[in-house]
Amino acid sequence: MTADASTNAHYQAVIGRYFESPANLAAGAAYLWHYVDRHTYAPGEEVSVHLNSSERNLRAIVLRDGAIPQAMLTLTGIQGARHETPDQASVEGCGWPVAFSFKPGTDWPSGGYKLILWSEENARITSETIFILRPASGQGKGRILFIPPTATWSAYNDWGGSNHYEGITGPNRDLYSPIVAADRPFAKGFVSLPPDAPRVALDHVPDLMAPPRYPHMEWAFRTGHSKKYASSGWASYDRHMLHWLERYGYGVDVISQTDLHYRPDLLASYPLVLFAGHDEYWSWAMRDAVDAYVEGGGRVARFAGNFMWQIRLEDEGRRQICYKYRAVAEDPVAGTADAHLLTTSWEHKAVGRPGSLTFGLNATRGIYTGWAGCVTRGARGFPIYRPEHWCFAGTGLGYGDILGAAAHVFGYEVDGLDYVIKHGLPYPGGEDPVPEDLSILALGMASNVEEGDAYRVSDGFIGTSDAEFIAEVLYGECNAETLEKSKRGAGMMVNFTRGKGEVFHAGSAEWLAGLIRKDAGVEAVTHNVLQRYLIRP
Repeated sequence: MTADASTNAHYQAVIGRYFESPANLAAGAAYLWHYVDRHTYAPGEEVSVHLNSSERNLRAIVLRDGAIPQAMLTLTGIQGARHETPDQASVEGCGWPVAFSFKPGTDWPSGGYKLILWSEENARITSETIFILRPASGQGKGRILFIPPTATWSAYNDWGGSNHYEGITGPNRDLYSPIVAADRPFAKGFVSLPPDAPRVALDHVPDLMAPPRYPHMEWAFRTGHSKKYASSGWASYDRHMLHWLERYGYGVDVISQTDLHYRPDLLASYPLVLFAGHDEYWSWAMRDAVDAYVEGGGRVARFAGNFMWQIRLEDEGRRQICYKYRAVAEDPVAGTADAHLLTTSWEHKAVGRPGSLTFGLNATRGIYTGWAGCVTRGARGFPIYRPEHWCFAGTGLGYGDILGAAAHVFGYEVDGLDYVIKHGLPYPGGEDPVPEDLSILALGMASNVEEGDAYRVSDGFIGTSDAEFIAEVLYGECNAETLEKSKRGAGMMVNFTRGKGEVFHAGSAEWLAGLIRKDAGVEAVTHNVLQRYLIRP
């Protein structure tokens, strides 16, 4: 490949827009897509399936995607049909009619369920989606309640052309959409992936003068997967947490963030609520549910990073709203009595509810590390500062050791705080509101800009726009002084109590990489947290 061809391929993979849509199909191409009418169901509740297919005769299987996969139901005689798809399906929903329905058995265990369809004539033509089967209320004694970040799934899903990052909205069809619909398929890579699919956090340490590379996007471009597959979804993150828990014999039930928003009573009977992976988008009501749970004596373990954006949900979660960078100018609640529901960063003065009040850390004080041009040759794991803490018991880790470096658990987006170092130990620096007894256990470096001698704007993906936004949020304006303050961040592990409850937060989206790659230290810390929190005082 010539240098020009290589540069062009890099640009197409990293900067270009590519996505699944009926409008992008070649003439005469076979296709099959489907979605279900909700993220989550109760046992025995009807699941309605909407599909659009060039194939007439279809078969389906419902598979519980646990540590040991279980085929729960097979359906035959499904009739496919072609349907028109709105140009703005990512915003409005696809509007395809119900093709068939089924009911999960009342004895089916809670978990993540794949619904896989394929053509009877050509088994290579397939489609899959994921839904969550929630437990009945009051079933949580001695069990973990795991809540995958389904709002983040919706934010990144680019099927149809638009999500909260890129899109085909606006007068020039080049803007991200502040509204995304759940009534559409998941893009390829959100439900299933081959085991060799690259993660966002780099597997290799780049040479000193190497320009930024983005292996996950390059792989997605080559293989026809979603550009955002590695940023969110059941396949990259959440199934690995569930599988790890089940392999080690933990009792675990699963609900969605939609349940957290609309059915907070589901938390009440559980001694431990667990979050993991890339968990970026939350509603005000979701935070209320977690805060009330902890105040009442619940324990929360958050092995996740990037607690950044407030969202609003409508139509029982079928519509998700997040104006993000454009919120002050475009969000209808701006300047109204509901301005606290502005769909922007939690640290924005109009919202006034920093993430640190719920989870001890903020995304605006952390963010990128271990990929792009941001701390690409950094620690890759959590540098330990307080090894005497109970979470490190039995690990052999000491002061200054790096937890999880071989598995690259520190990345690709992390949460932190303003901090100071006194006598070799980190403490909250006073610019963020934090629980009174919060303790910083581990701390590593992050960055909000791509930089270095090898960095060129034409190579980059992040640039300086995030640092500029963070400067506006934290300091009211972006100028040379506030931008300089906002370029750098940190990722942390923290622990604190609130009310009768307690929170442990390892603020990294890639903590799961340590479980996937069986890092002994990461597994030991995870066990320590879970086993302590499963026993109610």
